[in-house]
Amino acid sequence: MSEPRVRDLDEAALLRRIFAVLEGSSTALVGPGDDAAVLAVPGERLVATTDTLVHGPDFRLAWSSGEDLGRKAAAVNLADVAAMGARPTALLVALAVPDAMPVTFVEDLARGLRAACDELAPGCAIEGGDLTVSDTLTVAVTALGVLDGAPVRRSGARRGDIVAVAGDLGPATRGLRILFDRFRGADGTPMSMEPSVLSDAERSDVVAQLRPTPPIALGSVAARAGATAMMDVSDGLILDATRLADASGVTLDLSSSLDDDALTGGEDHALLATFPADAMPEGFRRIGTVRERGACAVTVGGVPFSGRGGWDPYQDWDAARG
Repeated sequence: MSEPRVRDLDEAALLRRIFAVLEGSSTALVGPGDDAAVLAVPGERLVATTDTLVHGPDFRLAWSSGEDLGRKAAAVNLADVAAMGARPTALLVALAVPDAMPVTFVEDLARGLRAACDELAPGCAIEGGDLTVSDTLTVAVTALGVLDGAPVRRSGARRGDIVAVAGDLGPATRGLRILFDRFRGADGTPMSMEPSVLSDAERSDVVAQLRPTPPIALGSVAARAGATAMMDVSDGLILDATRLADASGVTLDLSSSLDDDALTGGEDHALLATFPADAMPEGFRRIGTVRERGACAVTVGGVPFSGRGGWDPYQDWDAARG
């Protein structure tokens, strides 16, 4: 018997399959199945964020399995919660799925969502969402978290602070380069990715692109240590550091030891933070200094960075089509 497709099931049947994968992970007062979830919120300060992954600009089915996509969709949202200094507590997931999609792909996607929560943010669970049909596979996730103290915003960096990062910088962009260079046809169309033809180092970089593992727990650690500003590095260190510097009205001078992949690559979802000089916690490493605002928001070794410093979907999507 052939594998069932999404079009072979009604909405209720497909949701039952998804809930079966997620069952047991919820600590909500009211979980999936009602019109909305009901969550207990300690301290009554809720952090909320949302992100959308669309087939084409954000992922390619030729390269990503259902579990890859679920893990990535969770990770990119968990990182935004962590970057506020909060602890993730729940995800709400909206899926727009082509009706010819194998049902097992959707189940694997749910499995990836749950695995990312279990591994990166224990105690966080998928508490509901929405399901519809579309020609383009789209995953929209809303992440919720709670604060134990004040939120860490982008706007608090001060002259004399150190610039630090937790997590990797560079592997995900190297992985994307490998995918575009090695697994596309002559017409630019993505071809099925075959891990066995990659070296161990190349495979590690590709996994970093398809399944990012940001240091979620270190967000609240940074907040307790006294981080003055923080954000996740999703679009490239230079671009995101510029956003933080502009919000804080300072210049970030980054280390000249950082290579181009670390400076311009994105999607590792490392945590970029600033701390008073004696407050950097374990798990972070120093990569620069906060200086008084100068002519440039970001310098590298005291020199303005030349060129574009990251990914802008409105500027870069045409170049990545295929």
